[in-house]
Amino acid sequence: MKLVVAIIKPFKLDEVVQALTGVGVTGLTVTEAKGFGRQKGHTEVYRGAEYDTSFVPKVRLEAVVADDVAAKAVDAIAAAAKTDSIGDGKIFTLDVPSALRIRTGETDDTAL
Repeated sequence: MKLVVAIIKPFKLDEVVQALTGVGVTGLTVTEAKGFGRQKGHTEVYRGAEYDTSFVPKVRLEAVVADDVAAKAVDAIAAAAKTDSIGDGKIFTLDVPSALRIRTGETDDTAL
């Protein structure tokens, strides 16, 4: 199993979720996040004054998928989240040694 973690622009969330369900991802977790990379934050205007904010709003998606679905999930996220501008995000893939569905006691791939 793999844990696929993606940091994307918030307005691309719906497109990414549709793409993931299209490749067979049956569950995921979405968290609002803030961070920065190469874009180094941005300037906001509040009540006429400019403020530099070093953290940009992002969305973090996490999905644990079977090994054979991981590459498809990464490709789906990359295609759906791409805007060709700085700050499109990152995708990370990590190994998951085990999983347990608490309600039923199912483990590993059957727990997904």
